[in-house]
Amino acid sequence: MLFKKCTVYFNISSFFLGDTVTIGDVSFKLKTPKSPELVPLNYSKKPLSFVQHLRWIMQKDLLGQDVFLIGPPGPLRRSIAMQYLELTKREVEYIALSRDTTETDLKQRREIRAGTAFYIDQCAVRAATEGRILVLEGLEKAERNVLPVLNNLLENREMQLEDGRFLMSAERYDKLLQEHTKTELDAWKIVRVSEDFRVIALGLPVPRYSGNPLDPPLRSRFQARDVYHLPFKDHLKLLYSVGSNVSAQRISQLLSFATTLCSQESSMLGLPDFPLDSLSAAVQILDSFPMMSVQHIIKWLYPYNVLLGKEGRTAVEDALKRFELQDSESPLLPSRIKKVEQIHGSKTLQADVTVQIVPAGTRPLKLCSGSDTFIETSSHKQLLAEMMQSHMVKDMCLIGGKGCGKTVIAKEFANMLGYNIEPVMLYQDMTARDLVQQRYTLPNGDTAWRPSPLVTAALDGKLVILDGIHRVNSGTLAVLQRLIHDRELTLYDGTRLLREDRYQSLKDELQLSDKELQQRSIFPIHSSFRIVALAEPPVIGSSTKQWLGPEFLTLFLFHNVKSFTRNEEIQVIKEMIPNVPTVAVEQLLSLTHKLRETNDPTAQSLASSLSTRQLLRICRRLSQYPDESLYHAVNKHMMVMEDMLKDFLLGEHLLLVGNQGVGKNKIVDRFLHLLNRPREYLQLHRDTTVQSLTLQPSVTDGRITYEDSPLVKSVKLGHILVIDEADKAPTNVTCILKTLVESGEMVLSDGRRLVANPANVDGRENVIVIHPDFRMVVLANRPGFPFLGNDFFGTLGDIFSCHAVDNPKPQSELAMLRQYGPDVPEPILQKLVAAFGELRSLADQGIINYPYSTREVVNIVKHLQKFPTEGLANVVRNVFDFDSYNNEMRDTLISTLHKHGIPIGAKPTSIQLAKE
Repeated sequence: MLFKKCTVYFNISSFFLGDTVTIGDVSFKLKTPKSPELVPLNYSKKPLSFVQHLRWIMQKDLLGQDVFLIGPPGPLRRSIAMQYLELTKREVEYIALSRDTTETDLKQRREIRAGTAFYIDQCAVRAATEGRILVLEGLEKAERNVLPVLNNLLENREMQLEDGRFLMSAERYDKLLQEHTKTELDAWKIVRVSEDFRVIALGLPVPRYSGNPLDPPLRSRFQARDVYHLPFKDHLKLLYSVGSNVSAQRISQLLSFATTLCSQESSMLGLPDFPLDSLSAAVQILDSFPMMSVQHIIKWLYPYNVLLGKEGRTAVEDALKRFELQDSESPLLPSRIKKVEQIHGSKTLQADVTVQIVPAGTRPLKLCSGSDTFIETSSHKQLLAEMMQSHMVKDMCLIGGKGCGKTVIAKEFANMLGYNIEPVMLYQDMTARDLVQQRYTLPNGDTAWRPSPLVTAALDGKLVILDGIHRVNSGTLAVLQRLIHDRELTLYDGTRLLREDRYQSLKDELQLSDKELQQRSIFPIHSSFRIVALAEPPVIGSSTKQWLGPEFLTLFLFHNVKSFTRNEEIQVIKEMIPNVPTVAVEQLLSLTHKLRETNDPTAQSLASSLSTRQLLRICRRLSQYPDESLYHAVNKHMMVMEDMLKDFLLGEHLLLVGNQGVGKNKIVDRFLHLLNRPREYLQLHRDTTVQSLTLQPSVTDGRITYEDSPLVKSVKLGHILVIDEADKAPTNVTCILKTLVESGEMVLSDGRRLVANPANVDGRENVIVIHPDFRMVVLANRPGFPFLGNDFFGTLGDIFSCHAVDNPKPQSELAMLRQYGPDVPEPILQKLVAAFGELRSLADQGIINYPYSTREVVNIVKHLQKFPTEGLANVVRNVFDFDSYNNEMRDTLISTLHKHGIPIGAKPTSIQLAKE
């Protein structure tokens, strides 16, 4: 059955009298819009409590004043603004502000066509000259130096434009027009600002919520209105109408609980606001599953078990108990998906899952499991059933630790419903343009816009997997709020994406064809389009990693992906790798779960590198090489070359981690020489960007052109890509490799797409099929002090086959030094090996900071080989003079070297004269 629509509406027609709309004692005379496609549609079916807000906005409109609707996070303020514009038939110019918004986004953008530069008016200028309403959402997100460009436009209706024109208020312009002709004013480049131009700003109160506080000059130009949540009675009626199968008492208890968590007392306890606007989604689920646990659904809206510390969880559970919403000992929860069937004859693509209709993708449905490689455990069955319930009403977010299977579950969910997947890897420095629409230059030098994969997925009805949403700056993510809440989006080039029902209403009302609407840059968002976000759990108490705040809570329903139990992990491993030795699996799982359950930070760090993904890799290796010991499979430090070769033959990408100077590059050179395979080389550094990973700029005939980077060349030709100094690049840049390694797909910065499976090409343009022989070998220093790089291993280590490269054992090091210094006396080589071995031991114990490497010993031996007459004490200074100004370090070095017969740093005070 489909859900009933909300019926607690006020009748718009009661407000209209001819060409006048009246709210209470306030009337507004309507005008025929010049561009009716810009008037919002289907927003006017809201509760009566909105009327007071609408009446106030109308008053301010009649006074010619700009307004600021301030209130807690959620779509309510935007909905009220759009409802007013629909009632008064006003055209809208909308912009979601973010930390990436610039002055050009508001005023004018410079474009190049056929070698000529010109300016295109942006939202503020279009609204001012055409008499539209400019809706600015998220003022607290914009950088402080951006919005002052609007001050004079707000105050005096004046603005100087980059193309030389000057916007002037209607009153002043009309006075000038009495003394001068329009031709003269046009020649002076004076443009009239329409008397109908208004600004409606939407924002959060700062402080209380995070963001930039309003600049006093900007704030003083707005009339403010506190738009808090719906009044309790109105909200209750709304929820009653949504959940006719749910008892009134249950709905009342749920709303009372949610309202309590939005109170000032809860805020003082450090509890983030409950997302009240998401309650209707919860009640819709309860309407279809009346016996479902309410407490369980509350965790989808407000995941307090991963969001809050012990005190916060206790406060929430006390509130649940107070309103009698706590689960019984055996709560009723969905256990599995019984069936998935296609519904035929429906205008929208839908699937009947168990007893409920949900949106479906564009491909034929997989009636059972969508993938042969997906092993469905009992917890997976329950999670997928819960995801189906969420999918009926809202986008969702999966929260779970690294390597716990979030991506695999999301893909299985998509496959079951016949969705094509669009993976979007998110990173910290991602901009709003990266998320929505990218700027690029055509070969002839013209500027153009390219829609992002997210936008094309919305048009095509795909399931977007936003991987790593916890990394993105909240000020950037704000541009997606309207897409998630309302299924509407305004792009940088002026293109508008509308929810399908609004698009259809617009089409019917204006009697326009799809082609005519597309010519006006209006497109429908596919009804099947959905978003699944993937995130790692927030770090409770952290100022930087506590990403799950009040704004974010309004966007999704949240599902916690729990780590496997020991039995579930054994089941997955044995079903995916049937011939793995049972004893080895039992031992491996015993070790892993002991490490996971301990509170020791070192053990927990080790446990994080033994994710399910890594355990499968180890077991795959054990199944191929059954004679290899489990110890050796887990600790592959001894025979690195042999280990690399074995893992390479298993089709894996490799990661070599170790201190500086231990020979990582030498090992790779030798390894590639043995394989006799062509390679590409890519060295990363601090300024490496996502774009430079995929494209390399060059100048040809005075024009900037872009060539494929070594990464793209390797993918095309099946070469081995060696990525050196991976820890030097920001982790938010290197993490885009995750989609390439894990999903076999990656979108390049120029819009092309790398695809591993040729079947997924589907006749699409700009697709590069990944060569089956393509492999990556990544080199990185180990994480932590004294290395100054980023923790590449901690971020991406578990998606590679990892090999720790240590300094060679004493006998191996001695044999190697003999080859570099065949004429250097053996006792000297032995002294060097012994001394450096002890220094490395001191570094491992934390007594000294610098980890002396084989590279430094080799350089000393090379010097002694070339200049044999120089004393050993003098040559070792080449290494140890770095530490000559650190007295404590210097004393430790001298003491250690003296012990091994290397007389460095002798002072007169250290010479003792004997008596005669």
